[in-house]
Amino acid sequence: MPSALDVLAQEVVACQRCPRLVAYREAIARHKRRAYRDEEYWGRPVPGFGDPQARLVVIGLAPAAHGGNRTGRMFTGDSSGDWLYRALYRAGFASQPVSRSRDDGLELRDAYVTAACRCAPPDNRPTRQELAACQPYLVRELQLLERARVLVCLGQIAFAAALAALRNLGAGAPVPVDETATRPPRFRHGAVYRWETVPAREHGFWLVASYHPSRRNTQTGLLSEAMFDAVFARARELLGDDGRQSS
Repeated sequence: MPSALDVLAQEVVACQRCPRLVAYREAIARHKRRAYRDEEYWGRPVPGFGDPQARLVVIGLAPAAHGGNRTGRMFTGDSSGDWLYRALYRAGFASQPVSRSRDDGLELRDAYVTAACRCAPPDNRPTRQELAACQPYLVRELQLLERARVLVCLGQIAFAAALAALRNLGAGAPVPVDETATRPPRFRHGAVYRWETVPAREHGFWLVASYHPSRRNTQTGLLSEAMFDAVFARARELLGDDGRQSS
């Protein structure tokens, strides 16, 4: 029998809520990038994936047109994914530092990867309406990931999606934890926030904000690998371990 997360993934893949995104993702899958012309593109919404017992949840923006929209797995097959999985591997959350396809053997350990928007959007810019249509999927993931404790939000849109999801779960505004965090919460790289309690959950959540590992951010030096590693080191610290999953 499929798990509740598997059922949710099937719902995500079948989603047709946003006509603009449906048209774009399918057009990209037909008119492939030359480097991938012999591959069959996924061309559908991309579900989250990872360890169902994960304590760490990584929230990105959306699948890349020739990355996740091609491979069918979040952050797989593009430069942003290269950065993410290297960092997760170094932090002990991934079995290997590269991710090229859905069947490349990558396993996430104590981590789950998802996004604010499940379809590749034109110019990487989903509309407010499209993000709102995707919001229930993130809410349900956070409900089903009962052991989740730390949210790492990659970019301002993911940050806003996480705040909205927690409001939907009945949590109030988070408490700023360090000098980088603000009240009311605003996106700043490295900022840490805390929900002490969340209704119907045994534990609250920590949130760590990070710049997205997009080419624009990494090639301009706005985000370095050392800065990105520090984000996941902070997540490890908040989980209270050194790479070993606690009970």
